[in-house]
Amino acid sequence: MQAPQQDIPSPESPAEALPEDFPSRTTFWRGAARMALTAGSGAALGAIVHHPAFGAALALSAHGLAQLRQLVRLRAWLHRPKRHPLPDSAGLWGEAFDLLLEMQRKNRKRKRKLSLMLAEFQASTAALPDGAVVLGERGEISWFNAAAQKLLGLRSPQDLGIRIPNLIRHPSFTDFFEQGDFERETEAPSPANRNRLLSLRIIPYGNEQKLLIVRDVSERRQLEAARRDFVANASHELRTPLTVLRGYLDLMEMDAQGSGPLNAWRTPVAEMRAQALRMEALVNDMLKLARLESDRTRNDERLQVPALIRRAIEEAKAVSKAQHRFEARIDDNLLLKGGENELHSIIINLLTNAVRYTPAGGVIRVSWERSVEGARFAVADTGIGIAQEDIPRLTERFYRVDVGRSRASGGTGLGLSIVKHALEGFDAELSIESELGVGSTFRCSFPHHRVEQLVNKAEPALK
Repeated sequence: MQAPQQDIPSPESPAEALPEDFPSRTTFWRGAARMALTAGSGAALGAIVHHPAFGAALALSAHGLAQLRQLVRLRAWLHRPKRHPLPDSAGLWGEAFDLLLEMQRKNRKRKRKLSLMLAEFQASTAALPDGAVVLGERGEISWFNAAAQKLLGLRSPQDLGIRIPNLIRHPSFTDFFEQGDFERETEAPSPANRNRLLSLRIIPYGNEQKLLIVRDVSERRQLEAARRDFVANASHELRTPLTVLRGYLDLMEMDAQGSGPLNAWRTPVAEMRAQALRMEALVNDMLKLARLESDRTRNDERLQVPALIRRAIEEAKAVSKAQHRFEARIDDNLLLKGGENELHSIIINLLTNAVRYTPAGGVIRVSWERSVEGARFAVADTGIGIAQEDIPRLTERFYRVDVGRSRASGGTGLGLSIVKHALEGFDAELSIESELGVGSTFRCSFPHHRVEQLVNKAEPALK
């Protein structure tokens, strides 16, 4: 097979034979030759009157005045190109003028192209249902679309150049903008209509510029509130009939023992009672989740976390019935600020999950210690593990990896969803690591501003 031929310029070709600055050098020598010719012509004319030097000087002066005149014309054109057009000239000035005119034509073409692109961008963003606001380095408004004008009540050109925090005067947005953490988004009422709730997100781009995306989430929040109210009300209404049913089933179970009149119904009564208990646990979890979603008040109660963890471990041991080994590593000087009920929900749900999904004889390790983030509570087990594709969905309501096993163990499918919402009250995050057949680790990372470190046992101090 023949190798492909390559176009290699020969050393004799002009591209190789001439240096890169050949046009500049040629122009220079052409100008020098023209000056020499002018001086020589002047000297020849001056020689007629026996003053060749005077003739050369006069010719060079005339040449200089001609160059100055061209410079004045060039300056006038640069200042007002439409009023002072460039003249038709020969020689170097003619070449320079032609190059300038060519550059002008290219710039006009480029400007038309950019204007067309800008018009298309503005037309596309104007059609967006979400508001878009272009912000400068200090947050000053450079441009906004029609949706932003409607949602934020912006006016053009009055609001151009004004910093966006001066227009959206809400503490949540002000703190969000000043902190500069644009990985998340925030919510604030609309300055134009306080009944509208806006979702605000900032995307940095370019040279210290930012794009503010504004979305109306009022209807979505109203639907979420309606759903929470429905779940809470329905769950609350179900508690009374379930309590009555369970009471009668407890009595029937006692009569079904031994040689009682309901002895033949022992198995159905036991199954009905188990299902009633499961429904009661489900209703309680739904009510707890509804309370966590609706209660956004900040709780800064000082919590004795080591004592809460040890109490929860004892509860988990009761559920385990001595089938698992528990190991604990707890920092007794590490406390938290938050709600006690929420923290107990986090700890007990993670521990009971570990008990449910760890076979008898397995190990459950609990740790509470300092971390880079602030503090970390972790529960690790040697259970059945979770497939990687299931991990992102574990905190969804009623999501179960193994439906049959979860129901058999009494799980409601709401435990990790409760953990997730309870952690939001602590500004904390849940991370999950797992491997099938090896076990799982659930870590709750609490930020520094929620953590307290005891200086000594007698006198607690804020970290």
